[in-house]
Amino acid sequence: MEDRKVLLSVKDLEVKFRVRGRILTAIRGVSLDIYENESIAIVGESGSGKSVFTKTFAGMLDSNGFVSNGEIIFNDEELADTYVALNPAARKMIADSKKALDKYSRLELGAKIYQQILTLKSEYEHKSSLSAEEEKEMDAKRHSLVARRTDLFNERQTFDPAKEKDRIKEATAQIKALDQEIKAFDAKRKQLIAEHKEAVKNDAAYQKEYTEKLAALKTEYEKLIAGDITDETRARNEVLAKEIYLSVGRYSLNQRVQLIRELRKALKKAMQLGVDLNNEAQRNQVFDTVAFRVRYLDETADKLHGICILNLAKVRYDKDWGQIRGKRIATVFQDPMTSLNPIITIGKQITSIILKHQNCTEAEARVRALELMDKVGIPNPEKRFDDYPFQYSGGMRQRIVIAIALSCQPKILICDEPTTALDVTIQAQILKLLKDLQKEFGFTIVFITHDLGVVANIADRVAVIYAGQIIELGKVEEVFYDPRHPYTWALLSSLPQLAERNTKLYSITGTPPSLYNNIVGDAFAPRNPYCMKIDTIAEPPMFRVTDTHFAKTWLLEPNAPAVEKPEIIANIHEKLLHSLNLE
Repeated sequence: MEDRKVLLSVKDLEVKFRVRGRILTAIRGVSLDIYENESIAIVGESGSGKSVFTKTFAGMLDSNGFVSNGEIIFNDEELADTYVALNPAARKMIADSKKALDKYSRLELGAKIYQQILTLKSEYEHKSSLSAEEEKEMDAKRHSLVARRTDLFNERQTFDPAKEKDRIKEATAQIKALDQEIKAFDAKRKQLIAEHKEAVKNDAAYQKEYTEKLAALKTEYEKLIAGDITDETRARNEVLAKEIYLSVGRYSLNQRVQLIRELRKALKKAMQLGVDLNNEAQRNQVFDTVAFRVRYLDETADKLHGICILNLAKVRYDKDWGQIRGKRIATVFQDPMTSLNPIITIGKQITSIILKHQNCTEAEARVRALELMDKVGIPNPEKRFDDYPFQYSGGMRQRIVIAIALSCQPKILICDEPTTALDVTIQAQILKLLKDLQKEFGFTIVFITHDLGVVANIADRVAVIYAGQIIELGKVEEVFYDPRHPYTWALLSSLPQLAERNTKLYSITGTPPSLYNNIVGDAFAPRNPYCMKIDTIAEPPMFRVTDTHFAKTWLLEPNAPAVEKPEIIANIHEKLLHSLNLE
């Protein structure tokens, strides 16, 4: 895989949801590179985070979901290539930014002292407030009270007002009591902080030492930032000024002016803190707080040219998703009937997408739609063009959904359990269709499924996900025939094809952990029959098995006891061949 282009690079991704007054962490520190023209399957139980992961980079998170950490870099040269007009107004904005940046750059000269000032002030604030231990203890107590109140409130909503008045009354009284307890707790916390502040204020020796240190640092800081910047810094600032304008060029004039102001402010703060703006990754992070960074490449007399760093975790402009979702990243969903509008003809549903994303006439869109219907295996497409979805079978509807997804020739096709609602024969046809279309159009398939039998037919690589983390990653033959994580063993053991006559189907005991809670150790530990003490204490790192195979389990630690995978999957290849009568 190393010689193939990385199309999507996910680093330390964390996705959370606000649910009834609580925070649920659905994706926890996922890192994954997805390559051009590959098929990668995302496998796991329901609720493991498969769909949330892909919805994040397709721009389809629910309104209560948000990316709390990490980045998703989409390497699409065509979409990233950026030109903006270099007219007199643009030149003035660039010159103004350059002038401001040259002024701010003096702050870099005193960045180390500024950090010392911040550290000294932080120490003073901590001394004037609760200690780390007190803070942790009080946060835990308050969290417990709020969680109890939230659970009670949610439970009260389920009571029948006509039949359970007493239970509603009792729950209301308990909620009121908890509200009073939380209020009293907050007052106590406030009082403790006030006492700490008063103690520090009355500590004359500490106050004298703090004041003298702060004054000395401020004097040194003012002296340093009065110096002059280098020619290299001025040259860097000129490029930065052009990148500011390139990064806001797609916005309206009013938005452009506002965002330029915000970017200058972000860069000023970065300079003050000593951020290395010559480092590409750090410069990207500074820009991402406001808008995608467009890296300056070159210019002509009338145009600036750059390439956009597309971090899909930081999209703030709705029109940006309009250029990505559907056009560059498309999705095929599980139930084709809910994906199609029942009162609009099949042909209209395909052509509307083509017209939205491509510069063509209705006649050209119709021709393109008919070609796609033919390619996905719709017989007599011209006769079926004006049919409605109810006139198609389930398999035919799913073919139309695939045609709509491919209508704009996306780079990534997300298939969210697209064969689950279909019978086995049709499943095989859809999988073959996807593979054939991938060869023709050259897109990347990200296939979400809990069916490992489907994985063997569609995937080049497999990422096994559990409790919002990738716990095993490798080529399909590695994960099938040489799995290393106990959860992967359990998933494979659950394959119906491995069950023998008069034996009970294997099932994984227990349930996944609550993602409302902070998970300590290995998330799979409570369900893991091979659990060791360390699994309950420390989260395992991702161990390397081969150059392409990785697993997140302490069983791969060199000093771990040797554990053999379950007998049921010991010779899985031969057993699958036998079950399918392919020996």
